[in-house]
Amino acid sequence: MTDQKPYGSVLLKAVDILDFLLEYPSSSLKEISDGLKMTNSTVLKILDTLLLVSYVSRDEKKNYRIGAKFRKYFNQDSKQVDLVETTLPYLERLQHQIDETIHLGILNMHEILYINKLDPKNQVIQMSSKIGITRPLYCSAMGKAVLAKFSAESYQKYLSTTELKKYTVHTMIDAAEIETEIEKIRETNIAYDNEEVENDIFCVGAALIKEEDIVGAFSISVPKYRITDSYKKEITMAIIRAKQEIEAVL
Repeated sequence: MTDQKPYGSVLLKAVDILDFLLEYPSSSLKEISDGLKMTNSTVLKILDTLLLVSYVSRDEKKNYRIGAKFRKYFNQDSKQVDLVETTLPYLERLQHQIDETIHLGILNMHEILYINKLDPKNQVIQMSSKIGITRPLYCSAMGKAVLAKFSAESYQKYLSTTELKKYTVHTMIDAAEIETEIEKIRETNIAYDNEEVENDIFCVGAALIKEEDIVGAFSISVPKYRITDSYKKEITMAIIRAKQEIEAVL
């Protein structure tokens, strides 16, 4: 029995390009070509076709990312697609102000599911996070921001059914300590993750609320060595402004 040969080499190259953009969102033509070891002309022709059918999108800096139409195939929930598209211009504006990694997530069971990621434009260090991974609520910035919006009953049920385990030496697993921090977040609407999920990573996050319902959350992740009091304040204020802008259009 002979091995079945794939039909259409261009289609296979298109799949490689889409896989690359899932792994490395907001990539330039050269970055895609170099990463896949294809010629610029070949990649450009395929990208032009993918742009035509909205499988990829291109920003003002001519960087490419997965497009809205393609997202619908791996994102069955149309609400997730809507949230990604609605928040994208505001998160891009946020990134122009704070050139760091930005994540967008939604509540998925008792975790935060990443549904979008914007990589920094001018930073050497890139986060290893990917669209589709999850983070716990009790120790991630987005998770804690969402947890602060739970009702008292839902919050207690979450704590009673969740294993609080340490991801780093900084992870809080004492219920009383977590409650104290959640109370602060309820007052400020801003949550911090100070190396609690990953060593050397500091995150600032906020929940996104529509008509009292939790529709998602977003955060800015920064290498810990770059965090100063003034930079932390700058990031916090930028998060607050972006939250207000996004919630105004939700």
